[in-house]
Amino acid sequence: MHRHPEGDPVEEDRAGRRRELGAFLFLTVVLFPVLAVLIVSGYGFAVWVTQMIFGPPGV
Repeated sequence: MHRHPEGDPVEEDRAGRRRELGAFLFLTVVLFPVLAVLIVSGYGFAVWVTQMIFGPPGV
Protein backbone atom coordinates (compact mmCIF):
# COMPACT_ATOMS: atom_id res chain seq x y z
CA MET A 1 0.00 0.00 0.00
CA HIS A 2 1.37 3.39 -1.02
CA ARG A 3 1.48 6.12 1.64
CA HIS A 4 1.46 9.81 0.78
CA PRO A 5 4.44 11.59 2.35
CA GLU A 6 2.35 14.66 3.24
CA GLY A 7 -0.32 12.66 5.11
CA ASP A 8 -3.80 11.36 4.44
CA PRO A 9 -5.60 13.70 1.99
CA VAL A 10 -9.02 12.69 3.35
CA GLU A 11 -8.05 13.65 6.91
CA GLU A 12 -6.49 16.90 5.68
CA ASP A 13 -9.72 17.69 3.79
CA ARG A 14 -11.80 17.05 6.90
CA ALA A 15 -9.50 19.24 8.99
CA GLY A 16 -9.69 21.98 6.37
CA ARG A 17 -13.49 21.84 6.28
CA ARG A 18 -13.60 21.94 10.08
CA ARG A 19 -11.36 25.03 10.16
CA GLU A 20 -13.44 26.65 7.44
CA LEU A 21 -16.68 25.96 9.33
CA GLY A 22 -15.14 27.30 12.53
CA ALA A 23 -13.99 30.47 10.76
CA PHE A 24 -17.44 30.93 9.18
CA LEU A 25 -19.21 30.51 12.52
CA PHE A 26 -16.79 32.90 14.23
CA LEU A 27 -17.38 35.53 11.54
CA THR A 28 -21.17 35.23 11.50
CA VAL A 29 -21.83 34.70 15.22
CA VAL A 30 -19.12 36.82 16.85
CA LEU A 31 -17.24 39.21 14.61
CA PHE A 32 -19.97 40.70 12.37
CA PRO A 33 -22.46 41.39 15.20
CA VAL A 34 -19.74 42.98 17.35
CA LEU A 35 -18.59 45.14 14.43
CA ALA A 36 -22.18 46.19 13.70
CA VAL A 37 -22.74 47.27 17.31
CA LEU A 38 -19.42 49.14 17.41
CA ILE A 39 -20.09 50.95 14.13
CA VAL A 40 -23.64 52.00 15.09
CA SER A 41 -22.66 53.06 18.60
CA GLY A 42 -19.61 54.92 17.28
CA TYR A 43 -21.78 56.82 14.83
CA GLY A 44 -24.27 57.65 17.59
CA PHE A 45 -21.44 58.86 19.81
CA ALA A 46 -20.09 61.05 17.00
CA VAL A 47 -23.53 62.59 16.44
CA TRP A 48 -23.95 63.18 20.19
CA VAL A 49 -20.57 64.92 20.51
CA THR A 50 -21.23 66.99 17.38
CA GLN A 51 -24.58 68.13 18.78
CA MET A 52 -22.95 69.01 22.11
CA ILE A 53 -20.46 71.23 20.28
CA PHE A 54 -22.63 72.80 17.56
CA GLY A 55 -26.09 72.40 19.09
CA PRO A 56 -29.04 70.40 17.81
CA PRO A 57 -30.05 70.66 14.15
CA GLY A 58 -32.10 73.68 13.19
CA VAL A 59 -30.86 75.92 15.99
